This record gives sequence, C-alpha cells and structure tokens, in this order.
Amino acid sequence: MYAIVEIAGQQFKVQKDQKVYVHRLQAEEGSTVEFDRVLLTDDKGTVNIGAPAIEGAKVSAKVEEHLKGDKVIVFKKKRRKGYKKKNGHRQYLTAITITDIKA
Repeated sequence: MYAIVEIAGQQFKVQKDQKVYVHRLQAEEGSTVEFDRVLLTDDKGTVNIGAPAIEGAKVSAKVEEHLKGDKVIVFKKKRRKGYKKKNGHRQYLTAITITDIKA
C-alpha cells in the first residue's frame, strides 16, 4: 500500500517503513506526527483519489532527527563585465519514518 501525501507544501509518494527527508517540521525528535492531506491511496490495485484530499485518511510518521542537507552552490556571472557572485546554503531538513497509512 502506498499513498501520495502533502507534507510541508510538497507532495511525496510514501509507503510503510519508508524514510523521507522533508522541509523542517516544528516537532520534537522522537515524536509522532500525522498528516491528513492525503491526495491518493493505492491498496493492491484499488486506487482512491481525493478531490482534492481524501476525507478521513491519515498518514502517521515518527520524527527521527533534524539535520541540514548538502551544500548548494549558487554562482552568478555576467561575462565580459567582471561580475561574479558565489553564494551557498544548506537546507534545514527533518528525517521522518512512515509508520502507518490509514485509508
């Protein structure tokens, strides 16, 4: 069984016991969070599509840790003008493990 769920403004295809990295959530490490914006569920070929979300469907997940992603380099240049800017950042992420999908 899998589901497509919206977490922190992004859509993810998730299955039970899957580890997912999402944008930073306001939850403590080790706590359980529930996402009720489930857009689609599939249970052995039986597909249920919401309009836009499925009523009563929930995805439960456990917050594993808060971390920072890999460094992303942002480089801007205008040729023949001597203009160069190099910048970078690391995105704040949360690692969650999907524990249950309730359709």
